[in-house]
Amino acid sequence: MSMMQPDNRGGYRKPNNPAPVSGPGALSARTDGNPTQAPMYYPDTQYGQGGYMNQQSGAPMMGAQDMPAELPEIVELNAPTQYVDQPISFGSNWGEGPGLSAVVPQPTTMLSTVEKALKTDTTGIAEFLYNRLNK
Repeated sequence: MSMMQPDNRGGYRKPNNPAPVSGPGALSARTDGNPTQAPMYYPDTQYGQGGYMNQQSGAPMMGAQDMPAELPEIVELNAPTQYVDQPISFGSNWGEGPGLSAVVPQPTTMLSTVEKALKTDTTGIAEFLYNRLNK
């Protein structure tokens, strides 16, 4: 026989991060890509308080995520406004300027969804629903 050729069985296999799905029962596996932060030992703890290592091992944490390339500029509290064309009440439901709906997206309602469907519905169901909801 020729020299043994290495095969690709056994050994470490890097998992997909995260794994797409977990198998059933004995085939189950982690799907979170495995934690990357090792448990930390706290030295000089009193007797009986070494359980911190066990707690960290029971629910491992993810490691540090990549920081953004550029952090936003920090503005001092007493700095002049950067929005000179907006009144102080911008985004509130009192005073000058647009109200809260200008800065906070409003939730989609059933009526607004049916109104959008009216434009393309040829069956008449959307019109029926619109008339029922708009009473």
